[in-house]
Amino acid sequence: MGLFDKIRGEFIDIIEWTDSSNDTMVYRFPRHNNEIKMGAKLTVREGQVSIFVNEGQIADVFKPGMYTLETQNLPILSTLRGWIHGFNSPFKAEVYFVNTRRFTDLKWGTQHPITLRDAEFGPVRLRAFGTYVVKVVDPSAFLREIVGTDGHFTTGEITEQLRNLIVSRFAGVIGESKIPVLDLAANYEALGNFVTEKIKDDFVKYGLELSTMLVESISLPDTVEEALDKRTSMGAIGDLNKYAQFQAANAMEEAAKNPNGMAGGGMSMGMGFAMANQMGQTLSGQKEASGATPPPLPQSVKYYVVIGGQQAGPFDISVLQKQVQDGQLTPQTLVWRNGMTDWLPAVQVEELKNIFGPPPLRQ
Repeated sequence: MGLFDKIRGEFIDIIEWTDSSNDTMVYRFPRHNNEIKMGAKLTVREGQVSIFVNEGQIADVFKPGMYTLETQNLPILSTLRGWIHGFNSPFKAEVYFVNTRRFTDLKWGTQHPITLRDAEFGPVRLRAFGTYVVKVVDPSAFLREIVGTDGHFTTGEITEQLRNLIVSRFAGVIGESKIPVLDLAANYEALGNFVTEKIKDDFVKYGLELSTMLVESISLPDTVEEALDKRTSMGAIGDLNKYAQFQAANAMEEAAKNPNGMAGGGMSMGMGFAMANQMGQTLSGQKEASGATPPPLPQSVKYYVVIGGQQAGPFDISVLQKQVQDGQLTPQTLVWRNGMTDWLPAVQVEELKNIFGPPPLRQ
């Protein structure tokens, strides 16, 4: 190879990027003095897009393929630099490679609880966590809106911003879904799809596509979860009396299986009977506590009496007997009690006949 060929070979750049990481979204190709020689080879691999930037302005965009850089395939850059009639001298431009593959398993989560109104529990506070998948679909917009002049842009530089975007919309979206709190766990997939459809437009303005959003966990405050656990336990136990009887039977069975206790078989049997008696008292106490109460004491019947043309009373039987002794109450005295339709002479009321004594004997 002659000297001229050697020198000319140094003028030809090879521009390419092989990504060895799994989180690089944008990479700026390094060049000495930012000079690119005309006729340089540009290689853009699958899952990449190359963007040429001239003095801060996005110029030409190259999709996957191999290119020999000339004024013909740099139309915008040629116009910006006044090469419309062709010019083959070295030029300065920044070359960015944008990774267009899907970035998976990006984390999102609520840093603080979200307060929502549930139809069954009223206001509740929820925490939610999950993952999402994004892809650069508009490299120019992504470079312009997010990356700027960053020469090595990774997912870690945007995940916090995207997470805040998701969380800021999540509360409104989950409230709009009207899924009860107790049914959220059974609807994670449907909820993730619903949220994805509602907020994917917010990603478009950044040149990103939110293809998948997964809800992995929605949790309630510890106090609410403890209350739900107790409620579930009560539902599992069912009838408390039957449960207590079952426990007592198990205890007696275990006692019978232990004949080598402290004082031999006799002691074990005695303890078994004592335990059974104690269990029976416990069950009896539970039944009494469950609401079984004795009936109220019977109330004595009281009567109203007409004395001296005036209504008096009401009086019970003991008072009426004293009035008979004092002569205030006679067999013809009108009386009335609750349940009677009209006033009657006392002697005609079955319950009062005995207070006047036996009739006098005939001579």
